[in-house]
Amino acid sequence: MEEQFESLESAYDFVALLAETVAEAKREVESDLQRESATSRRLDALRLTAYNIEKLEMHLSRSRRILNDLRTLRRLLFEERRKTISAEARHQKPASPSPVNVSTTEGRSAKKVRGSAVA
Repeated sequence: MEEQFESLESAYDFVALLAETVAEAKREVESDLQRESATSRRLDALRLTAYNIEKLEMHLSRSRRILNDLRTLRRLLFEERRKTISAEARHQKPASPSPVNVSTTEGRSAKKVRGSAVA
């Protein structure tokens, strides 16, 4: 099965969309409650439905806050990691020239010295 949520952002977007759908269902149930006049099993069922939708809204709100907190923490941790990596890079000793470059430079200097000594 394919991954539904590739990131915290996609999970957050899904929960936000679900919350909108639940809010729409809540409005419909509330309008049904207002239209229902007589005490009946249907009215009891609508009240129970409204109560459960309230609970679901609360849980979705909490879930969105938790996902948002996780996104914020991830950004902070990645920023801290970037700062740590850049600080480590600044504190590393500069790489010494490779032996090939040193010998080439020394060879040129030696030739100059020999050439001036011969002249």
